[in-house]
Amino acid sequence: MNSNKRPETMARIATPELANAFIEEQLAALRAQIGDKKVLLALSGGVDSSVVAALLIKAVGKQLTCVHVNHGLLRKGEPEQVIEVFRGQMKANLNYVDAVDRFLDKLAGVSDPEQKRHIIGAEFIRVFEEEARKLDGISFLAQGTIYPDILESDGIKAHHNVGGLPEDLQFELVEPIKFLYKDEVRVVGKALGLPDNMVYRQPFPGPGLGVRCIGAITRDRLEAVRESDAILREEFARYGLEGKVWQYFTVVPDFKSTGIKDGKRTYDWPVIIRAVNTVDAVTAECAELSFGLMQMLVARITSEVHGVNRVLWDITPKPSGTIEWE
Repeated sequence: MNSNKRPETMARIATPELANAFIEEQLAALRAQIGDKKVLLALSGGVDSSVVAALLIKAVGKQLTCVHVNHGLLRKGEPEQVIEVFRGQMKANLNYVDAVDRFLDKLAGVSDPEQKRHIIGAEFIRVFEEEARKLDGISFLAQGTIYPDILESDGIKAHHNVGGLPEDLQFELVEPIKFLYKDEVRVVGKALGLPDNMVYRQPFPGPGLGVRCIGAITRDRLEAVRESDAILREEFARYGLEGKVWQYFTVVPDFKSTGIKDGKRTYDWPVIIRAVNTVDAVTAECAELSFGLMQMLVARITSEVHGVNRVLWDITPKPSGTIEWE
């Protein structure tokens, strides 16, 4: 039997009762697999790796070490949330790695999207290798692989999970959610007690805000992406759109235009807002936003985000556009 094929008898996990039954089954399986040995997990803060971390904490406690790498391309407040939830509330062994300068120095002057992705992915693996070598007695590597990853990419999830490690870091894999679809992972995460803003986190690209800071990444423009994204998410929540629009984010391109602020001419960036609805991410339609919300976003972004003087809307469907800009 193919060990990477979802069992035909496996029911869809759509209720808390089914989620609790899955959790109990996985806790027993994890304890049987790991025994008294140690396991390592790259914890991004996304729902998949967070659910795996929560399962392992329940199953083997301090035998788990989580490594959270802050590459400077996360959304506002995300590193702090990972630390608070897993170290503060769940008492996990969590190693936080501040690699912001390291990543941004590597990315300086790089404008090609694929080259940016390669640098971010390769550097993430190097940082993770360094952290892994500091630990003794690790026998297992946990990954947040889910079933679509197996179907689409042979089970290796770039940037979030760790593939391609060298020979001295070849661990036995632990993949407790590899037969789940994303909606099932969310139900399990809710049953495990993870916070809603982690369980229902929007799809987020592996390179993070690096592909939303269009062109060569600069620290000031990256900060404009981060701050405008935080305002967008805050206002969508206030207008009751959180969870109703599939994905929404901001993009800051590498060009400027003239504007006026406090009676003086400015030469600043635009912020582009992208909000889409989709079923399968193969096609997508622009989400309709109320004019009141649009006016609020313009007012807040142009007054609160440094270096910005315009707000634009991307209303292009997929196709002809893609969901992300890079």
